[in-house]
Amino acid sequence: MNVYVVALFRFNENYLMEAVELFQSLVRETCKEEGCLQYDLIEDKVTKGTFFMVELWETEEHLNRHNGQDHLLDFRRDVSKILESSTQVYKGSKIL
Repeated sequence: MNVYVVALFRFNENYLMEAVELFQSLVRETCKEEGCLQYDLIEDKVTKGTFFMVELWETEEHLNRHNGQDHLLDFRRDVSKILESSTQVYKGSKIL
C-alpha cells in the first residue's frame, strides 16, 4: 500500500536561499531512491518562508529506508539550524 507524507517547514525570510539549496540536494538524491513515486517541494503562495514537501512512497518499507539515508540525515542536521519552528510531518494512506 502506498504511503503519503506531507512535511511542513517554516523559515525566517533571511534563510530562504539557504533553505532552497538544502532542499535541492535532498530532492535530487531522494528521487533516485527505490520506491520514491513523488517528492515535490511546494512553496506556500500566501505565507513567505513556508514550504511543503509532498511525498508518495510505494510502501512503508521504502519510506523507512529513506528515513535512514545519509542525504536525509544530513538535510535534517543542516536545516535544523535555520528553521523558524519545528517541522510538522503527516503520514497517511489514500482513502478516496
